[in-house]
Amino acid sequence: MNSDAAKLAVLIDADNAQPATIDGLPAEVAKYGTAHVKRAYGDWTGTNLRGWKEQLLTASIQPMQQFSYTTGNNATDAAMIIDAVDLLYTERFDGFCLIFGDGDFTRLAYSPV
Repeated sequence: MNSDAAKLAVLIDADNAQPATIDGLPAEVAKYGTAHVKRAYGDWTGTNLRGWKEQLLTASIQPMQQFSYTTGNNATDAAMIIDAVDLLYTERFDGFCLIFGDGDFTRLAYSPV
């Protein structure tokens, strides 16, 4: 690991991104730095995220459980945003890689740090 490389936090909205996204993720992240945190957010108790298991294991991504108590809620989005802010305030990271399959995180992605 290059000690001069930017320290990155990789946060994935698994509820809206596709598992195949992970295939090229390590190479893409390496262009910008080194992933020190890799998390995927979703309701892992349901059947919707079944295709993610192998990808998470292969890429050493930590699944972050967020129960879906009602249909159409944004609990996963809220959990991911709160974690992003928490990680930002630790001042341990130089940047973030946000992976999402909808427009819910566009504003977060463009927020100045």
